[in-house]
Amino acid sequence: MRVLITGVAGFVGSHLAARLTGAGVEVWGTYLQQEPDLDGIELRDVDILDARGVRRAMEEARPDAVVHLAGLSHVGRSWDDLASYFQVNVVGAENVLDAAGERRVIVASSAEVYGTVPPEAQPIVEDRLLAPASPYALTKAALERLARPRGALVVRSFNAIGPGQAEEFALPSFARQLAAIRRGVREPVLRVGNLAAERDFVPIDDVVEAYRLLIDRGERGEVYNLGSGRAMSIEQALHRLIVVSGVKARIEVDPERFRPTDVPLLKADASKLCALGWSPRLDVDAALRDLWLEVTDGERG
Repeated sequence: MRVLITGVAGFVGSHLAARLTGAGVEVWGTYLQQEPDLDGIELRDVDILDARGVRRAMEEARPDAVVHLAGLSHVGRSWDDLASYFQVNVVGAENVLDAAGERRVIVASSAEVYGTVPPEAQPIVEDRLLAPASPYALTKAALERLARPRGALVVRSFNAIGPGQAEEFALPSFARQLAAIRRGVREPVLRVGNLAAERDFVPIDDVVEAYRLLIDRGERGEVYNLGSGRAMSIEQALHRLIVVSGVKARIEVDPERFRPTDVPLLKADASKLCALGWSPRLDVDAALRDLWLEVTDGERG
């Protein structure tokens, strides 16, 4: 089997590529500008806004399945640059879908498309009416409207965590701040944003196992929630990370880290995905330990 992953250099893409190649799948991947250090993968430098370039990569790869992960994913930044988010997440996705034709396509959406859902209506099921509350979520909802009529499978991922995630996201930012404090190059103060929001955190290894399964068994045109069914606040996750690190620090709220709006609670009903044979196997503490080991790699103590 041959799979093309767009955005292969990203957090999910790099982990998924490693999982698939380890299972004997031939993997091709697209990246943008800076070539990633990924073994055993046929790489192409492709901007998904370049329709001809996307089509050329598709023709060269001739994949059996396409996993579309390339896109802009930071919710907070989307408030300042809706035009770019629309171009990349919607127009870019349309280019990938056009080039894929009748091939099997899995596209990455987000739990953010649900917007604010009352606690009594959670865990959230896939047939809930969408109510995106940020520019980022709006582009993902638009992507879904493009993808499903073409037979693409949609993955609404909740909050993946683990090593390899960009520092602009909350937990990697906390981990890097703690590591700098431990090295003595930063005062013992953690600067944070909204810690009250509750999220359904899923270790990255469970995330890529879900994608691997959906490549083989997911039903075209369907939507699958990818979450554990459990939620914890960002504050709880931070305190667990502090325990893992063993670093003492004062927590200080930074108004600059707050978003214009922040969905208070997101928790998945992943029954459809579980019916295919998936189940969350790893716990959040294990993922936090892996994240901590990544940011402190090579350090002593």
